[in-house]
Amino acid sequence: MPTYLWHASYTSEGVKGLIKDGGSKRKAVVQQMVEKAGGKLIAFYFAFGDSDVVGITEFPDHATAVAVSLAVNSAGVVNLHTTPLLSPEELDAGAKQSVTYRPPGA
Repeated sequence: MPTYLWHASYTSEGVKGLIKDGGSKRKAVVQQMVEKAGGKLIAFYFAFGDSDVVGITEFPDHATAVAVSLAVNSAGVVNLHTTPLLSPEELDAGAKQSVTYRPPGA
């Protein structure tokens, strides 16, 4: 399954909900959402700095990852950024492909 890195930041309303419900409950809710979508929650951490949450997930395909991202972001209390991750083997396969590219001005 494709793997994704999550960076999320809470809005002020999201922070209020997190304070009310707690971190363990929030992780359980996220895990349930991911599993119902056919995915797996590999890691889930709270952080401070640029992101309030960092996670790693697997989903059956990119469409499922997009559907989850849209659902979370449309709620308006979390800004979720999803980054597809590549395995070393996927990078190796890409590096073996020949691509013709002409840079601007060349």
